[in-house]
Amino acid sequence: MKNKIKTPYYLIDERKLLENMKKVAYVKKHSGAKSVLALKCFSTWSVFPLMSKYMDGTTSSSLYEAKLGKEKFGGETHAFSVGYSKSDINELKKFADKVIFNSASQLKRFYNDVKHLKVGVRVNPGISYSHFDLADPARKYSRLGITDIKELESVLNKIDGVMFHYNCENEDFASFSKMLDKISAKYEKVLNKVNWISLGGGLYFTKNGYPLDKFCKKLKEFSQKYNVQVYLEPGESSITQSAQLVTTVLDVVKNKKETAIVDASIEPHMLDLLIYRIPAKIAEKSGKNEYIIAGRSCLAGDIFGSYKISKKLKPGSVVRFADAAGYTMVKKNWFNGVQMPSIVVKRLNGKVELIREFSYNDFLTSLS
Repeated sequence: MKNKIKTPYYLIDERKLLENMKKVAYVKKHSGAKSVLALKCFSTWSVFPLMSKYMDGTTSSSLYEAKLGKEKFGGETHAFSVGYSKSDINELKKFADKVIFNSASQLKRFYNDVKHLKVGVRVNPGISYSHFDLADPARKYSRLGITDIKELESVLNKIDGVMFHYNCENEDFASFSKMLDKISAKYEKVLNKVNWISLGGGLYFTKNGYPLDKFCKKLKEFSQKYNVQVYLEPGESSITQSAQLVTTVLDVVKNKKETAIVDASIEPHMLDLLIYRIPAKIAEKSGKNEYIIAGRSCLAGDIFGSYKISKKLKPGSVVRFADAAGYTMVKKNWFNGVQMPSIVVKRLNGKVELIREFSYNDFLTSLS
């Protein structure tokens, strides 16, 4: 593989992906909670055959994601959108298992179209866990979910489930447990009348050291208390630490500090780094050689981060960025016309497959 696949490319390792899948399966076995993959985080369907053995289906944020989940993943297809159009609903009602509305007004508008399906609404409980205001589902003036309990209770006769998505990268079990207790107390009347509840995504329960047994016990107790089917919507938890962005150094320049320029870029290839102003994780051994590693776009702040690594970098050196699966391939774009990374999968048997390369024609046809 070393000289056969041109950089840049995303390398997904199914063996590492399997470690997460086993934890997802463990949670289902010991808590009864089902997990549906959050496609907004990861939609690379070339590894869906593996993931679908351990997960119950997919959840989406748009019509296209829902269709992808139905066609490529199978299992349950949960459809959610902050705002549906009539044409969205006309398509979704043909194949979705659950349709979840963001507001009571959208529910009322489209209820007759989807009442033959399992219908739900998103609820904003007014509490959340997030390191970033930008991603906080309960931020001030949030448009995400129903906030008024009376309004929610007024539509109970039209729904059989609710979705609470109130976490973002929450690795703190104590925080999860405390907030679930608050939701239980605040929405007891609602929970006693629905058949299923989704606790959304953003729960980092596959992290090493996370108290899985306590997590399972909490979920099971909640499920049994209200006699509901609990759903989780893991995105990052499903694919964390399962992929790398593999790049090659093109040049090393010096302006007081040495900067290695690689053949990838943060804005088109790891956009969340730019959005949240966080450094990329690097998959290189630490050492005494200090570099700023930067992208090849014209954006002045196209910086992956500053690192101390064991090897000296020069043109041709390979640099690997870790944890590169979530919110990367689903957000990649053609900014600056920079070569889009290929998608490569290392299968369980060790075989490396080049799944997709992108060319000038892909750039051309993405425009008009």
